[in-house]
Amino acid sequence: MGFDINRRVLMAAGAALLTWGTAGPAAAQAPTNLRFSAVFSEQDIRANMMKQFGEEVKAQGFHLQPYYGGTLFKQGTELVAMQRGNLEMGNIAPQDISNQIPEWSIVTSAYLFRDADHLKKVFASDVGQQLKKMASEKLGIHILGPTYFGARHVGLKPNKKINKPEDLAGIKLRMPGGDAWQFLGQSLGANPTPMAYAEVYTGLQTGAIDGQDNPLPNVQNMKFYEVMSQIALTSHLVGFDLLAVSNKVWDSLSPEKKATFQAAADKAIEWSTQEHLKQEAQLATSFKERGLEVYTPDLKAFRDFAQKKYLASDLAKNWPAGMLDKINAM
Repeated sequence: MGFDINRRVLMAAGAALLTWGTAGPAAAQAPTNLRFSAVFSEQDIRANMMKQFGEEVKAQGFHLQPYYGGTLFKQGTELVAMQRGNLEMGNIAPQDISNQIPEWSIVTSAYLFRDADHLKKVFASDVGQQLKKMASEKLGIHILGPTYFGARHVGLKPNKKINKPEDLAGIKLRMPGGDAWQFLGQSLGANPTPMAYAEVYTGLQTGAIDGQDNPLPNVQNMKFYEVMSQIALTSHLVGFDLLAVSNKVWDSLSPEKKATFQAAADKAIEWSTQEHLKQEAQLATSFKERGLEVYTPDLKAFRDFAQKKYLASDLAKNWPAGMLDKINAM
């Protein structure tokens, strides 16, 4: 009897050891969760961009957990969440970075980037490396690349036609919170009004604001066209955010995994950029067919007005020496 009991105990112990031996490595290889927060909706092209990215990095042992529409963190708070360790990845507005790094305000200024291709070239250049290094050292985030989402234009509910900055005097133009965004509104001649992105539709509907500035795909996704009468194609800002990952995650990767992770981001971002460019080409016509007046104002007047505003402001004092000339020369 004693032998049988000891035999059973030894067999049970052996089975437990075998189970532990197989479960241990499996547990060690559990996917690393990447919480991702963005203000854009699940219908946005960039949501599909992140889906593609998630599939690409799955093989590296990562599980992307996306939150859209500001459901996890509100607009403007994603960066702080990453810095506090509450978020691994985010779609960060350059204006939020400039709130903490004044030198970054240069990339938030009106009429700096000419188009999506110029934006890509700048961030791939020495200028881009300088900007990324600042973000890494001062904010603890690694920037994977700029996520283009279209040139920003002014959309209004009132029927008043806008041709020059003076025509926007007194217009309550919704802008996100933060000094950089508010100054951008001023550089167009408008009266900037801070408001969360998710509240813009209701704000236009009720008259709390007269207008908003967003790329055409955003106007489509959020159905702002339903509560506007016109779109002035001011093209005042090449709209982009930054796809970023925390340094904690980035620094944990081997050089090989960093290269693969970056390649996955580059591939997804390029796809998203091309999709946005296609969509922009179609939407101006589509909005006209819906009854909106869509037209191009005096862009030179807007550009001259904006540049004078920026160069005379305290913001320009923080711009790294020679950076503006380098960007203009690309």
